[in-house]
Amino acid sequence: MDPILSVRNLRRQFGGVKAVEGASLDVRRGSITGLIGPNGAGKTTLFNLIAGALRPSHGDIIFNGKNVTGKRPDQLAQLGLTRTFQLARGLPALTVLENFALYAKRQPGETLWGALARPFEARSREDAIIEEAWSLARELNLAHVANNRSEDLSGGQKKLVELGRALLGHPNLLLLDEPMAGVNPALAMELVDLLQVIRRRGVTILVIEHNMEFVGRLCDQVIVLASGKVLAEGSFEDICRNEFVQSAYLGSLQ
Repeated sequence: MDPILSVRNLRRQFGGVKAVEGASLDVRRGSITGLIGPNGAGKTTLFNLIAGALRPSHGDIIFNGKNVTGKRPDQLAQLGLTRTFQLARGLPALTVLENFALYAKRQPGETLWGALARPFEARSREDAIIEEAWSLARELNLAHVANNRSEDLSGGQKKLVELGRALLGHPNLLLLDEPMAGVNPALAMELVDLLQVIRRRGVTILVIEHNMEFVGRLCDQVIVLASGKVLAEGSFEDICRNEFVQSAYLGSLQ
């Protein structure tokens, strides 16, 4: 297996609570991997550690062969690791296009010196970003609301904006935190197809999700987290047959 991400013996404690307790896992390059587990299993904490929002108490995070343990989210984004949030975090007063554009890399006009010393380059890059943002809006079926403020969108549209912002940063690894939460079933199935297209473009996806139908339709590999540790991993069918997983998690959903 060629892992794009390897987590080794990762630990994070909050006071006396061990949120992540020795988790180790690999995410195969080019795959869509599901991360599932009961509430309180440590899934979001693990995501926050991988994405740089939290520093681990112990352990290592290897991304694309490089130890990135403790790096900030902006540093990780520059390396190609980007995440979305369960609750959309777009800037509400900005339009869809403006939210997309904020995530684009290589923006020489962001600095006063760059804007003054290289005005043509800054304007040319800005035009290219807006063109790419429009292309992404069309692909995500958001073109008709591209100039609307994000606060005026529906819950499902806000989820698509969250995804689009991450994609405009051209990630190699995309972490998705419950993309189906609050999304109607029709849009959920559209998202399945969309994420398959994104994967075929070379983006590896690691997704936290409670919707087992979504996980079964989408994921090549499933990792089960319980009490801050990896309980099991394998195909969705293997996970469903695992007695320990049934007892710890899947049985509670039936």
